[in-house]
Order: sequence, then C-alpha cells, then structure tokens
Amino acid sequence: SPDLWPEQLPGVADFAASCKNPITNSPPKWMAELESEDIEMLKELGSLTTANLMEKVKGLQNLAYQLGLEESREMTRGKFLNILERPKK
Repeated sequence: SPDLWPEQLPGVADFAASCKNPITNSPPKWMAELESEDIEMLKELGSLTTANLMEKVKGLQNLAYQLGLEESREMTRGKFLNILERPKK
C-alpha cells in the first residue's frame, strides 16, 4: 500500500505488475506431459479432505510395503533356483 510504505521496495513493483497480467488459458509446462487419467487423479486427490488424503497416503505406504515383501520373496526364490546367476565366462 502506498499509504503505509511510500518508498518503493526492490522487486515489489515488478511482482505487483506481474500479478496484474491476465491469466492465460495455456496450461503450465508440467501439465503438458499429463494424460487425461493423470489429470482426473489430480482432481480426485484435490477434492479429498485432509483425513481422506492421509488415508490414501497410508494405503499407498501399505501397498509399497507389501510390494517390497513380495519382491524380497521372489528374489529369494530366484536365488534358490539359481536363475539369478551370471553365466561364467
């Protein structure tokens, strides 16, 4: 506010001018690589409450843990079946 701070602060005038520019309809760069399924997932996650989002995160953590256990079992199985050995030269 010019009434509160009559002197110009460095960078503030440029920032304020950039905020006055109209918003363009072009999507940000990071959205250009998203597929429609990804955008729907973002909308779904954005509509969740904090508690629901935390439940979703816990579910993903549990799934990652279960996948890790399954991978460990399969690697152990592969070791015992000797399918992971490198061919001898």
